[in-house]
Amino acid sequence: MATAILDLEISKLPPEITVEERYNKALVLIRLHGKPIGQALLSLVGGRIDGCQLGETLMNAVGENLWKNWLYDALAWDERGPVQAMPIATVAVCTRDRPEDLRRCLEAFMRLPDDGQEYLVIDNCPATDATKELVKNYPKVRYVREELPGSSAARNRALREAKHEFVAFTDDDAAPDANWLRSLLWNFSDPRVMCVTGLVMPLELETEAQEWFERYSPHGRGFERRIFDGAQCNPLVVAPVGVSASMALRKSSIDCIGLFDEALGAGTPTVGGEDCELFARILRAGYCIVYEPRALSWHRHRRTWEELQKTLQGYGIGVYAFWTRMFVINKEFSVLRLAWGWLHSKQIPELFASLRKQPESIPSDLLLAQLRGCVNGPMAYFASRKWLQEIKGNTE
Repeated sequence: MATAILDLEISKLPPEITVEERYNKALVLIRLHGKPIGQALLSLVGGRIDGCQLGETLMNAVGENLWKNWLYDALAWDERGPVQAMPIATVAVCTRDRPEDLRRCLEAFMRLPDDGQEYLVIDNCPATDATKELVKNYPKVRYVREELPGSSAARNRALREAKHEFVAFTDDDAAPDANWLRSLLWNFSDPRVMCVTGLVMPLELETEAQEWFERYSPHGRGFERRIFDGAQCNPLVVAPVGVSASMALRKSSIDCIGLFDEALGAGTPTVGGEDCELFARILRAGYCIVYEPRALSWHRHRRTWEELQKTLQGYGIGVYAFWTRMFVINKEFSVLRLAWGWLHSKQIPELFASLRKQPESIPSDLLLAQLRGCVNGPMAYFASRKWLQEIKGNTE
């Protein structure tokens, strides 16, 4: 059965929650005065749960984070530092032939507070004019077509087109929360912060594939704000940093960090890895990345089992392509240890547990899909570089 998605303010809980009877569970985003502070998975009976049981369950799920944030509010203390003038940003979404997803994303843009931001849609090597026609319905949004395939090429085009110093990125299958942009931008008061990422929650959990994606490979990175300082952490361990579906960059970082590697990312033979590689480059240069859970976005996971298998295989390809680039170009030989650690400590134990049909184990076909991606990742990076050279050579 499907899982309902609920967004609840813990200080103003309703006396009863009622959803469609087809839902036997609910994933609840828990807020305190609008700030996301935790989540809980609830069991429903007949699509209902009463308020008394709901309050106790949510408080137990949040734990000490509730009282910590309540104290912060009482003391009017903000861990991000004093309030400064909110900078103006460019908001960019890169897309390719997914107009229905993009429509939802653009509608979410229209609900953001108007702080003077500009909106860009980068249409990456489209097969039809559907995206261009859709964008005509949104006068605030500027349409840009990028002919070089790949999400990195699209993001680089957005950085070049952006009129403002800060560029916030989201994916076309995501819908940013109303406070998303302000929450990202508030974290740039420190000049060493080159990137800010945000919390990503599932938009829906209607299918088995979506349930397993959220369980095995969720985009969310928790409800604690974290600062990743390149001078103090391993720059190659970037999984906790966040994802590019909710991300903002300084445009001036191009001068010292460089653009996205156009051999990495969706739409190329590597399928992904471009955000991991950029995060690693930022940290290797000694700068900081902030993970900010206030910057909330809702992501539509892939709905079919075949799409989920393809997604996880793509993640495996992307990670190993990213590590291959770091090994070959940046001479980061420690990636060998990371790859072995991931295989030895996570992938092999999970596969054995699945084959033994242990309770709560991950389906073996998903694990094998990811492993296939890992095996193909190194060669995919070299193939992608050759592919990119050929495409650029043909367009010159």
